[in-house]
Amino acid sequence: MLPNIYLIGPRACGKTTVGKCLADNLQLNFFDSDKELVRKAGCEISEYVRLHGWDAFRSLEVAVLEELSRKRGAVISCGGGIVVREENRVVLRNNFTVYIKTDVGILAGRLQLDPDHDQRPSLTGKSIVDEISDVLDERESLYAGSASFLADGAGTIDEVCNQILASYQSFSKGEK
Repeated sequence: MLPNIYLIGPRACGKTTVGKCLADNLQLNFFDSDKELVRKAGCEISEYVRLHGWDAFRSLEVAVLEELSRKRGAVISCGGGIVVREENRVVLRNNFTVYIKTDVGILAGRLQLDPDHDQRPSLTGKSIVDEISDVLDERESLYAGSASFLADGAGTIDEVCNQILASYQSFSKGEK
């Protein structure tokens, strides 16, 4: 059985789209931690945060990642803030984890084109570009420190997918 692939990075870096491409290429199951969290919470993330707060959300996120990490042979797209909690970073560091690093301008453009970008509440209340910059400044070292491989998220879906596939093949053969 192939090891899991965990995809991390900020909102709109391509984790879900690239994850589905990887799962198709490798014939693995695909899971989106945010979708699993919504299923478990019984409501959208924005509603859960409004009702219970960010700390409760982050705790639920830990439980969801723990549940997903018991799956084998899966591609798991993680929520952008998954790296905030140390227990999640431990799971990520102990597996094949890819940080899809993407420029602030590209992320902002993608979020502005995505009609669902309001599903996740603002972390800072600032403009999209300012918020992305602030969040990346805060989380960059957490993403990089949790990843086995850094993929350039500026390319096409196929380009990003192929970067990850090449690294994953080495990893799964024990070449790390």
